[in-house]
Amino acid sequence: MNGNNNSYGTSWAEQWDDGPDPVVVGSNHSNGTTAKYKQKLGDGFGKTKAVASTGFKKLKDGTSVGLHWIKTKYSKTTQKKRKSSEKR
Repeated sequence: MNGNNNSYGTSWAEQWDDGPDPVVVGSNHSNGTTAKYKQKLGDGFGKTKAVASTGFKKLKDGTSVGLHWIKTKYSKTTQKKRKSSEKR
């Protein structure tokens, strides 16, 4: 290529991205807007933490119940084997 193209030296973003530029965190555009987004982000993390905590508790309880069930089944099986071997 010889560098002569129809873009006249513009970048891909300048050619195809017609949306507004994103707000840069830490810029001096509007501190109120930045604080509002930080608050929303903090609220989102709080909700995520609560959901994860609830999910972990359910997982822990389910695992405990499952292990107890396995332990009970195993002890019933071994008791049957002991009783049958004692009869002999």
